Amino acid sequence: MSKLCSFSMFVLVLLVALSLPKCLMGQRGVAPRDLWCVAKNNAADQALQEAINWACGQGGANCGPIQQGGACYDSNDIQRTASWAFNDYYLKNGLTDDACYFSNTAALTSLNPSFDKCKFPSSLSVNNGSIYASTGTIQMGPDNADLSSSSNRVGGTWFLPLFTSYLFVVFTWLIH
Repeated sequence: MSKLCSFSMFVLVLLVALSLPKCLMGQRGVAPRDLWCVAKNNAADQALQEAINWACGQGGANCGPIQQGGACYDSNDIQRTASWAFNDYYLKNGLTDDACYFSNTAALTSLNPSFDKCKFPSSLSVNNGSIYASTGTIQMGPDNADLSSSSNRVGGTWFLPLFTSYLFVVFTWLIH
């Protein structure tokens, strides 16, 4: 009888785990999050300028937005300027730690560095190495998406297995 009880508990745990909504499970069970590559607060201005020059030149970053007249232009804040260049390079070069190093003047952050009209795209806005959104936010679907039928889908994905788990527990308790 003990083996039946252990098996019942195993099945219960398995059913509950499988009943979680898919939106709560990211890749490998971890929820994805936005990341940005930004200039470190303690980086020297000269080192940041050298890194900007490399990223915007040989590195191939799109530095148009940080040029005069661009949405991210700020001649008084080299950290914001560097952050744009670093982030663009990071997004185009594999989202790796190495792509956000810049002689130890850059770091990854989950805090959105966007300001005013300057919107930094994030790691979640990259699809197969090409930027498909520049909003800096998670894209959940088109703005005009019809979500009115989503409750049926949610009920079908998590409520039924959860209810089935409950019935299984009650049945197991009754036969003991």
